[in-house]
Amino acid sequence: MNNVVLTPVPLEGGFSPDYRPGPFEQLPRSPMPQTHGRSRRRHAAVALIASLSAFVLLSFLAFHGYIAWTLAHPYVPPLTSNPMLAKGLDYIDVSFPSAGGKTTVNGWYIPAKSKSGRTVVFSHGYGANREETWVPMYELANLLHGLKYNVLMFDYGYASSKNHAPATGGVEESRQLLAAVSYAKSQGAGEIVVWGFSMGAGTALQAALQTKDISAMILDSMFITDAETLYYNLTQYVPLPRYPSLPLIEWMLPLWTGINLSQIPSGEVRTRSYDMPIYMIHGTKDAKAPVGIAEAIAANQTNPLSSAWIVPNGKHELLFQVYPKEYMRRAVVFLSQVNQSLDLSAT
Repeated sequence: MNNVVLTPVPLEGGFSPDYRPGPFEQLPRSPMPQTHGRSRRRHAAVALIASLSAFVLLSFLAFHGYIAWTLAHPYVPPLTSNPMLAKGLDYIDVSFPSAGGKTTVNGWYIPAKSKSGRTVVFSHGYGANREETWVPMYELANLLHGLKYNVLMFDYGYASSKNHAPATGGVEESRQLLAAVSYAKSQGAGEIVVWGFSMGAGTALQAALQTKDISAMILDSMFITDAETLYYNLTQYVPLPRYPSLPLIEWMLPLWTGINLSQIPSGEVRTRSYDMPIYMIHGTKDAKAPVGIAEAIAANQTNPLSSAWIVPNGKHELLFQVYPKEYMRRAVVFLSQVNQSLDLSAT
């Protein structure tokens, strides 16, 4: 056998005889093009702008959601007293379901000293409870008790510590007021006067669309909830643009209340001529409820006993506090006229 010995021939451009490749050695890279670096920076800038835009949008939505939630769940201070402690008036704790049975109403029933068929039902304002200390409600209750009226004071759902419910602009509140009127009737009242304050006055007008059991109403600083009055009040605290803030809040409110503003019969309330006599009391410097709305509603009334007292420079719900004698004198005259009219119609 012939043995052939092959002699290695070095390749041109081959490795140096001294070359020893390392275990992680890589081939040299070509320089990165400048355009690629600029593209990465541009993408990072776009991502940052998108993130900031999303954050601003979410914050904007969250802010309006918080406003809607606050409107549905206003802060209401707890009860601090009761009729006995405040004015030495005997009272009964009462509780009954709303007219629709959806919520429960809690309140105080103050019977007259002697049996009486006349009852005043107080309808407190938004952000307050049955005490409504700035009116002040206990003073009125005491005066009415002296005039031989039974008095019913109760909390709307948004003010109740026992059976809390969201504020609905008068939709569910009117059902709670109707239940209070029914309770007064069950106690033997033939004459039931609803005395409302602020949104409680607007709620009284809503309730009066649904019943014939209300004999008369006294409406102090009446506030009707609708998109315009809502926006009017909000802008006194926060400089919100009408668009998109108002549509956003209108859209978000049902999430917390289950009620759309369109369900509030504000248009019908503003134009209705009610059968029962209504006494409107409103101040010209009312910063929450424009006096023009109260004047327009008063002008629509055709009952001969209906009238209005527009108080020069009067402020929201502070009319009795500032003018107690004149306020009560006018209220008593109105109540006596209602009494006489009902007595005549009964004969």
